[in-house]
Amino acid sequence: MSEPAWPDEVFAVLREADIQQVGYVPDAGHARLIARAHAEPSMRAVVLTTEEEGIALATGAWLGGARAVLLMQSSGVGNCINMLSLAANCRTPLLLLVTMRGEWGEFNPWQVPMARATEQVLRAAGVLVHRADHAGEVAEMVRAAAALAFASREAVAVLFSQRLIGAKVFVAAGEKL
Repeated sequence: MSEPAWPDEVFAVLREADIQQVGYVPDAGHARLIARAHAEPSMRAVVLTTEEEGIALATGAWLGGARAVLLMQSSGVGNCINMLSLAANCRTPLLLLVTMRGEWGEFNPWQVPMARATEQVLRAAGVLVHRADHAGEVAEMVRAAAALAFASREAVAVLFSQRLIGAKVFVAAGEKL
């Protein structure tokens, strides 16, 4: 099976939007975006120890004249609740690309509660939320979210559904699929 094209399309949109910093906590759903960011000389990929650091990174980038994006998984949204007020109070743009877990075909029951709450939690914190379920809509949705975030200085998130990114499969050591 060939790899989907949408991660490369999203990367192209990030370049069009002049994203210079990419904050992320390692995530298989964003693996191709992360690898592309590391390989791109015009971008600085920054591995974070926790997702809320990415909000500070994006705010600092904006104050320093650069644009940033934060890549995270839905389970990390809960880590960001208090820090989302930084972007709101300082009126700095915040672009979040969130891979969903705990949905389509999930094997890990610990991912389900945050998946159920992710969109509502972001909206309650004042984040404008868009959800991508189909590969054909991803690039345009990210393009619109980036334009909105940077033109209006708002927090905007695009949720990449688990059906879009594909469900992870747990394989114990020594087992075969």
